[in-house]
Amino acid sequence: MFGKGVLKGLGVTMKHWLYTYVDDIRKIPSRYAGGRDILKQMPDEEGIFTIQYPEEKRVIPERYRFTPMLLYDAATGKDLCTACGICTKVCPTQCIWIVRDKDEKGKPISRPAEFYIDASLCMNCGLCSEFCPFGAIKPNHDFERAVYDRHQDMIYDKQALLVPLEYHAAIHPTEYAEEEAAKAAKAQAKARRAQSRRRRGSAADRKPGEDGAD
Repeated sequence: MFGKGVLKGLGVTMKHWLYTYVDDIRKIPSRYAGGRDILKQMPDEEGIFTIQYPEEKRVIPERYRFTPMLLYDAATGKDLCTACGICTKVCPTQCIWIVRDKDEKGKPISRPAEFYIDASLCMNCGLCSEFCPFGAIKPNHDFERAVYDRHQDMIYDKQALLVPLEYHAAIHPTEYAEEEAAKAAKAQAKARRAQSRRRRGSAADRKPGEDGAD
């Protein structure tokens, strides 16, 4: 019985090894041919191949989640975050904390003066992104963040977290397109409501007989 199990295990290993070459023969040119800076293994590939990291890297799926990032509009330089604090409330590990900015009179204003994420506590659940009403915080794809002191070097401040909207569009193209379509639909609905109110106001201001009726 023991010998049979060993042979079965070796057979499975041999099968995967052979499939590596079968996939290359079926898909010419080989996945090893040409530039191999970024590699992607498709679901229908059964063979096992080696990626020489860090010289070679896998393509990161669009919905991959890592330490969140803060978005700002590069055209205006304005942060999308309003320091509402919802992300801090829904965070399961309480790794986000915000200090709201104030004007010259000391009155709180809707933008963060300080924004911190402790990446050593973050479990990349994405709840902060899901609950953010302004789409200001999104999961990043930058996973290469090895440090010597995680208690100090893995606490990222606002400047380390800020990225432009164009970066979000590049790594999350599907989500970005859906968000833009939703914004456009909302703007159109708002414009239709405003136009409807103007029409009702014009009709109410019109005096009897002005429409040509006797």
